[in-house]
Amino acid sequence: MCGIFGIAFNEASGLAAGRVEEVLKYLFLFSESRGKEASGLAAIERQRIEVLKSHRPASALVRGKEYNRLLRQALAVGPDGHPEPTAFVGHARLVTTGNQFEPLNNQPVVAGRAVEVHNGIIVNQEEVWRDHPHLERRSQVDSEVVLVLLRNYLDQGLPLSQAIWRTFSLIEGTASIAVAFAELDVLLLATNNGSLYRYAPSRETPFIFASEGYILSRLARQRHLHKVLGGLPIQQIRPGQGCLVNLSSLQVVDFSFFPPLDASPPLVNIPKPREIVEVATKPGGQRSLRLAQKQVGLGGLLDSQTKRYLDDIKARFPHDTSWQDSLRRCTKCILPETMPFINFDQNGVCNYCRNHKNLEFKGPHALEATVRPHRRSHGLAECVVGVSGGRDSLFSLHYVKKVLGLRPIAYTYDWGMVTDLARRNISRVCARLGVENIIVSADITKKRRYIKKNVAAWLKKPALGMVPLFMAGDKQYFFYLQKIRRQVGAGLSILGENRLERTDFKTGFAGVPPHREDTKHVYTLPVAGKLKLMNFYTQAYLKNPGYLNSSLWDSLFAYGCYYLLDRSYLNLYGYIPWLEDQVVSTLIEDYGFEMASDTDSTWRIGDGTASFYNYIYYTMAGFSENDTFRSNQIREGLIKREAALDMVRRENRPRLETMFWYLDIIGLETEMADVLQIIHSAPKIAPKT
Repeated sequence: MCGIFGIAFNEASGLAAGRVEEVLKYLFLFSESRGKEASGLAAIERQRIEVLKSHRPASALVRGKEYNRLLRQALAVGPDGHPEPTAFVGHARLVTTGNQFEPLNNQPVVAGRAVEVHNGIIVNQEEVWRDHPHLERRSQVDSEVVLVLLRNYLDQGLPLSQAIWRTFSLIEGTASIAVAFAELDVLLLATNNGSLYRYAPSRETPFIFASEGYILSRLARQRHLHKVLGGLPIQQIRPGQGCLVNLSSLQVVDFSFFPPLDASPPLVNIPKPREIVEVATKPGGQRSLRLAQKQVGLGGLLDSQTKRYLDDIKARFPHDTSWQDSLRRCTKCILPETMPFINFDQNGVCNYCRNHKNLEFKGPHALEATVRPHRRSHGLAECVVGVSGGRDSLFSLHYVKKVLGLRPIAYTYDWGMVTDLARRNISRVCARLGVENIIVSADITKKRRYIKKNVAAWLKKPALGMVPLFMAGDKQYFFYLQKIRRQVGAGLSILGENRLERTDFKTGFAGVPPHREDTKHVYTLPVAGKLKLMNFYTQAYLKNPGYLNSSLWDSLFAYGCYYLLDRSYLNLYGYIPWLEDQVVSTLIEDYGFEMASDTDSTWRIGDGTASFYNYIYYTMAGFSENDTFRSNQIREGLIKREAALDMVRRENRPRLETMFWYLDIIGLETEMADVLQIIHSAPKIAPKT
C-alpha cells in the first residue's frame, strides 16, 4: 500500500535529461501521499542497476546529495550527445512489515539478480517462506517474497506468464509490481488489483507508470511537460494483467497472467548482465531505530519480555467488574445509570428505549435507482468506497462489487492508527475482489506525536468529555474521501456506516444531549449541539493548557471535516439492514478475514485507538461502546437482553496487547502501569440513584 512509479526513455522519447529529472521529482512528490515513511530509487543503466534507499520520505530524498549524484551519473550524456537509454523505478513507502531504519527492508528490493518495487501487502509471506525453505531471504519486508518466487520460477525455465501466475497464485494480498532484471533488457509490470496506471504507449514519448491515474494526469498538467505528455491517454493495467517494456525500443507488450494465460511476451537478453549496486542513506540513530521498531505494530507473537510485562499488568489491574455490575441498568436494554442524559420510568425502562424508533431501510430497489445514474459503459471507476479495515466497510466493498456489480475504488485514510491487522484485511479483500486501493497517508510520525501530547495532557486532568480528542486525527477521512472521488472522476462516494453504532455518550460527557432526528448520517449534531461542543472544548483547553500544543490546528481541521464539511455520500446501511452474522461469515469464509489475538470480537479490531478509549470509558463510567451497540441491537429486536449482557462481559475485557501497542507506538514515555493507575484513580461517574 505504497506508491510505485517509473520512467523508461530513449533518444526518440522527446525528453532531455533535465526533463527526465523533473518527471522523477514530480512522481516522487505526487506519490508521497501514499507513504511518507521511506523512499527509494533504482537507476537501470546499460551496465548496472544502482539502488538508492532512504529511511526518509520522498520529499527529503530528492533534496539529498546521494539522489542527485545518482541522477547525474545515470543521465550522463553519451558519445552521441544524448543520455544512454535508461529507466528509473521509484518507491514511496508506507511501513507495514520491516522497520524502515534497516535498509534491506526498504525498496526497491534486490533479490536473485533482480530489482522490484511493490505496492500492496502480502499477508501470508511467513507461510510462503516456511513452505519454500530453499529460497534465500534477506529482509523482513513482505515485498521480497514476490520477487524471490518470480525469479525462482523464471530460473526453472517457466515462460513469463506462467511464472507470474504461479507467483501470484501462492501469495495472498494485493501486489502491483515493477521488476528490472540484471540479464534482461526489459521492465516488467504486473498487478492483481489494478493499482497500476501508465500512459498509452507511443514511439515518440517515454514510458511512464504510477500507482494512480491521478498522479499521471497531474504530471501531464505541469507546464514543462504538458507538450510531451498532455495528449497521451492514461490506461489502467487491469487486475490479472501485465506488460513488458523493451528498455531499448520502448516497445510495450501486454499480456494476461490469470488463466487462460496469454502467450508469454519475449524476454530480451543483454550480452553481459548488469551489476546491481545498493546504496542506503544513514539511519537516524538508536532512538530512531527504537521508534521504528514500534511502528511495525501487532503483526505476530509477543516477545517473552512483553508477555511477562503484560502478565504483571493483569495481576496489578485485575478485571474486577464489581462496580460495573452494581450499576442500575435499563430493564429493556443494558444501558447503565451512568449513561449521559439517561432516566428511567417506573418500570425501569430508560428514555433511550422509550424514544427509540426502529430503523427504516430504503431497500434494494431504491439502492439500485440511486446508483444507476453512476453506472458507466466504459471501464472507469463508478464509485469510491471508504474502507478502514473494519468489518462494516469491508463488507460494503464486497456488496458494492459482488451484489451491485459496480466498479469501485477502495479508499483508505491512514493516519497512523490503522493497525497492521486492518491493513492486512484490506489487502485480502481488495486482492480477491480485484479492486484498486488508493491510500492517503498522513504524516504518521507527526500524527502520533499529536496523540501523545493530547493523551499526556488528558492524564494530567482526566475528563471523559475530552477522550474523543485522541481520535481527532482521523476525521480528515471525510475530506479526502471527496477529494479522491473528484480525482478519479467517480460520481458517487459510498460508506458503510452502521447505524447501530451510535455513540452519543461521547459528546454526552461534553454536555451535549443526544440527537436522533438525522437519518442520513450516523455521526452528526444540530447547530446548537455543535456550538455547545465547541464551547466545552474551549473551556477544557483553558483549564488544561497541556491541550494547547502543536496538534491544535490539526484538531480544528478535524472538527471542520467532521461537523462542518458537506459530507455527501451514500450510506449503504441506510438501504439494507446490517446483519452481524451475515457480515462476519461473509468476510471470514469468502476473504479469510483475520481476527485479533486479544479478543474474540470482530468489532473495532482494526482501530488502534479503540481498546484504549473503551478501557477509559469502562473504568470511569461503567460501560463502553460495546454496551451502547448491543443496546441498539436489543431495541431493533436483533438480540435478547441476556445475550447482550453475556456479550459485553466478554467484549469489555481489557485488550492489553493492543493497549500496549497503542501507548508504545505514540512514544508515551510513561509506563503502561502508570497510565492505567491514573485511569483507575480518576473519579468514577457517580450513579444517579
